[in-house]
Amino acid sequence: MEMENSRKREHFSIEIGNEEDVLLTSIKEKMETISLSHIICRVPEQLHKGYEYQFFPSLVSIGPFHHGRASLKLMPDQKWRYLNSLLSRKPDSEVTLATCIKSLRHLETKARKFYCEPIEMGSDQFVEMLLLDGCFLIELLLVYTIRDLRRRDDPCFERNEDLIHLRRDLIMFENQIPFFILDHLFHLVPIPIGCHFSLVELASNFFKKMIPHCPKKAPIGPHLLDLIRQHYLPTSTQLLVPSSLGHAYISRACGLSDVGISIERRSCDSPSNITFFDGKLNIPSLEIHCYTEALFRNLIAMEQCQPGCSKHVSSYVSLMNGLISSKRDVRLLQEKEILLDGHETEGGIVLLFKSLHVDVNVMDFYYRGVCEHVSRYQGRKRDVFWVRMRNLYHKSNLGVASFSLVVLVVVFLFTGAFFSAVSFLLHHFQ
Repeated sequence: MEMENSRKREHFSIEIGNEEDVLLTSIKEKMETISLSHIICRVPEQLHKGYEYQFFPSLVSIGPFHHGRASLKLMPDQKWRYLNSLLSRKPDSEVTLATCIKSLRHLETKARKFYCEPIEMGSDQFVEMLLLDGCFLIELLLVYTIRDLRRRDDPCFERNEDLIHLRRDLIMFENQIPFFILDHLFHLVPIPIGCHFSLVELASNFFKKMIPHCPKKAPIGPHLLDLIRQHYLPTSTQLLVPSSLGHAYISRACGLSDVGISIERRSCDSPSNITFFDGKLNIPSLEIHCYTEALFRNLIAMEQCQPGCSKHVSSYVSLMNGLISSKRDVRLLQEKEILLDGHETEGGIVLLFKSLHVDVNVMDFYYRGVCEHVSRYQGRKRDVFWVRMRNLYHKSNLGVASFSLVVLVVVFLFTGAFFSAVSFLLHHFQ
């Protein structure tokens, strides 16, 4: 009798355990689905108008938004070649293919919710797109890292210019598929013997030109663009707190230098770890390269469109926009090794930051505390200057003469600037 009751209790506990496992899995799936819903949206017209080439792919489409575009007809053949190469590394390629398709069908609903709008594609077409695009990206990352896998006639690597365009296409906000699809496929397809890299490591290596040289290990994001963005987020929590709202602006670099604020390079750090202490504005270095504009534009679009996304990169670009107003500012930041440029001119860097559209609410502006403390320091410096001039004025007749001379110089400078501005406006609007 006791043995029978024991078996019943054991059977009952197993049933409860199974029910809890099912419920746990169901809740976990719902949580993940909600957190990864409406991640990728179309970029608003006010952001892409006039800069479509920075937001829309020119070589390869990834995901549904640009799928089947006439201008991207050349790359689908390469996608099929990459799919075949990837699956053929094991003799049972048909079994692997069937496993991938079955797995993607299970993830289809979750993947569809990843986009902000309904995807007008049938189930078979959508799953085929996920398979083709996902395996293309995995094979591309493998072939890039492991050179022995490359074919001589591979169009992705024939010309450096094409690789640049391809890499730029893959960082576009509208041109993404969920990272969980990539990760899932990565663990199903045969990986070459001797490859001990994770998917994140392969992707980081492919995009290394865009990733700052810092020891930070980025967490897995919802897509490849976010993986890059993680390296631009602050790694330091020691940020100045504003007294109230704070300031959402900063003076140009040369203006700060003129009032005695020292601008120094902060070594080996995330670019956004900008600090101000004791009259020193410390800024990590930023490399200007052929991807800079497209990367910043798409990161800004991501922060503005993706629900719940912080505005760290938008704040960084806005701050740099304030610091860089002329070639002199660029020259100063280059001398300090804060701006590291390859082939971009000083004027080109000024135009680059001025052309970036950044709309950050003051409450979302990450550096409002830094800007407020910089502004206060500037104010104190000006006060000290006028106190010294007043003391000089009261000390001697020579002080009176010196003070008068300074006042005259200031008056002449403002007068000259005023008439120059009037002359320019009259000439410009004639």
